[in-house]
Amino acid sequence: MDRDVLEAIRRMLTTRKVLCLALIIDGEAAASLLPFAVAPGFLGVYVQASSLARHSRGLLAGAKVGLLVHDPDTDDVDPLQIARLSVQATVEPLERDTGEFKAASDVFRGRFPTANLTLTLADFSLYRLRFNHGRFIAGFAQAYDLTPETFREMADLR
Repeated sequence: MDRDVLEAIRRMLTTRKVLCLALIIDGEAAASLLPFAVAPGFLGVYVQASSLARHSRGLLAGAKVGLLVHDPDTDDVDPLQIARLSVQATVEPLERDTGEFKAASDVFRGRFPTANLTLTLADFSLYRLRFNHGRFIAGFAQAYDLTPETFREMADLR
């Protein structure tokens, strides 16, 4: 894939702070807005959710979810030109008191210092959404198919 496209996807993942998460809860489609931090190697993202939130019922191990990250929708931009990243991902709950949870917590806190409090609360959990296939739309008639290899390539950009 072209370096400029990889850089645009990487920039989107590192500058946007929230994603729209699409999942199935009790057999019905649902969408939620969640803060996210990029997992090492750009192989996924970390999200945090409270067990009290409805969307956490759809964040089961192995569940397939969709996520959407996009550039801002402003009055001066044609909606068809808004860059957007849509990815299918697999949910991986992270177990507390593991090295993996601590490493993910550090990444999440680095992006969201206010998570220092919520990450200590028993009802909040961290999840990795491991990227599968996706699509990046850079603007009208500029669509790119993405694979897990595409995300690995982004990690190698210098």
